[in-house]
Amino acid sequence: MSKPAKPITAWAITTGETGMRTQARGLAAAVADIVVEKTVRTGLGSIGRGGDRLEPPWPDLVISCGRRAATSTLAVGKASGGRALMVHVQDPRARADRFDLIVAMDHDAIAPGGQVIKVATALHDLTSDNLAEAGQAWSARLAPLGSPLVGVIIGGTLRGRPFTLADGRVLLAGLRRLRDEGGAALAITPSRRTPDTVRALFAQAFAGDERVFLWNMEGDNPYRGILALADRLVVTSDSVSMVSEALSTAHPVEIFDLGFPRHAAFIQGLIDKGFARRFTGDPSPPPMAGPVNATLQAAEAVRILLQARTGVAG
Repeated sequence: MSKPAKPITAWAITTGETGMRTQARGLAAAVADIVVEKTVRTGLGSIGRGGDRLEPPWPDLVISCGRRAATSTLAVGKASGGRALMVHVQDPRARADRFDLIVAMDHDAIAPGGQVIKVATALHDLTSDNLAEAGQAWSARLAPLGSPLVGVIIGGTLRGRPFTLADGRVLLAGLRRLRDEGGAALAITPSRRTPDTVRALFAQAFAGDERVFLWNMEGDNPYRGILALADRLVVTSDSVSMVSEALSTAHPVEIFDLGFPRHAAFIQGLIDKGFARRFTGDPSPPPMAGPVNATLQAAEAVRILLQARTGVAG
């Protein structure tokens, strides 16, 4: 009788930012049986106020995301005597050959090859299972809106670039065109970063429209339900994570470009590859080039390395 395979354990190490945690945790969960999140400052051990201890028993796999967390991955790899596979998400701004694998986005400056693979979108923790669960939970509330259903994911202000009321009016004009010319229903979810003035604009514009759902920021968040159930998706360009998660679904995606300089290369790369279309309110369906799921691509690369290191595929 064969001996059961030992469970794969992984640490997902970040400095605590939500987007970083999602990427590290999502990749870890895609390949490991047991995932433990660790929040650090720098280095190894009890790191600064609020830092989690990094100490034995060592995991099979350590995944960090964000430049400030990269040193912790290297420290765990060394302290574990080489047992822990060292994976970093994003450009670590350190020598690539110090890691077993680096997963960087196409627009990052680090060159592909060797330990580096490049991906088109950010990693995330969306899966077919949790999307299906969200779709089931929200079907009774969103299905009565009818079809085609356009899911609208609205972000907000970033450092150095506000999400203005003028931006909101342009987006609203495009959505009105979808309603009036395309007969589309709308399921709209703002975020905590969406300015109150923009949320009020949309609430007033669609008041009394029975084919428009606008989340009022109370109760359950419909975000995943909208991703699961929409026929097409419109996402604002302020969040690489939101755009990446939308592209991982089985729905065509349009991006409402707010002109954030830090995301310009990312957005243009997606447009150039045909993965998404800029949102103008065009009622004709955008092309469907996805799903585009960088998490699965990175997970396959990690599994190959784990198999070589531990003899067990994640």
